[in-house]
Amino acid sequence: MKPETPQPNSASPFGAAQVFPEDARATFAQSYPEVPHKLRHNLPDNPLLALDALAALGESLPDSSIEYNRGDLPIGIEAKPGSTGLTIGDTIRRIHETNSWAVLKNIEQNPAYADLLEALLAELKPSIEAKTGRMMKTQGFIFVSSPDAVTPYHFDPEHNILMQLMGTKTMVQFPAGDAQFAPDQVHETYHTGGARELKWADALAAGGMEFHLEPGDALFVPVMAPHWVKVGPSPSISLSITWRSEWSYEEADARAFNALLRRAGLKPNAPGRWPRRNTAKAIGWRLYRKFLKAR
Repeated sequence: MKPETPQPNSASPFGAAQVFPEDARATFAQSYPEVPHKLRHNLPDNPLLALDALAALGESLPDSSIEYNRGDLPIGIEAKPGSTGLTIGDTIRRIHETNSWAVLKNIEQNPAYADLLEALLAELKPSIEAKTGRMMKTQGFIFVSSPDAVTPYHFDPEHNILMQLMGTKTMVQFPAGDAQFAPDQVHETYHTGGARELKWADALAAGGMEFHLEPGDALFVPVMAPHWVKVGPSPSISLSITWRSEWSYEEADARAFNALLRRAGLKPNAPGRWPRRNTAKAIGWRLYRKFLKAR
């Protein structure tokens, strides 16, 4: 039987206070959606985010919503690392000694965590929608990591704010959309079903921006910005609050359409970064997918 996790409360999880202070929201509004930047947050101690609660959440989620592996990985890998042999519950409860990295995906499947995610994003919603339109596919991810664990070099398709809750970590980000750090063909492969892990070379290091995060810090990560992460000397808990936008979906679909063009022997230009739109290629990919389904 799956263990129970906390249930939602109709009251705001933060009372009258705001988690992101006024100056943090102003910085976010100015920098979103293309400039990486740190923010402060005042997310209070919350029983939902304690290790025992996170272990119970992990045990209650479907297998497709949990991922965990060894933490002592190199910066660059080209395939998913193997299992540790532990359960997700044991991995999290004993994170100080399991030499592991774990992520709980789509925590909004649980109503209590859905309320938490909704309340956090509500504070930033006006600034988000003023730039990139309606927030779409809001999702939450919780990362639980052993001391010195490494999340290898990769990219993600969401707009993302990573909130540090326990321990410390350092993220090194690289410019989104720059083919030096993630070649166009790698983007195209990812958006047509490939992996998000990226090939690392030490020569790339000089182009990275390093952000050190302590509890109370948050970091904005632009769509598809390559990055890697290393945890500090004590266990770490981080919460990612993410969303998609029509712009991010157009960029993704334009990349997929470019894969078709490249297979036809053409050399397509990469999609533009915000505020440029990629509507024509996105429509081309969506029509192609409809054609395949209709066959």
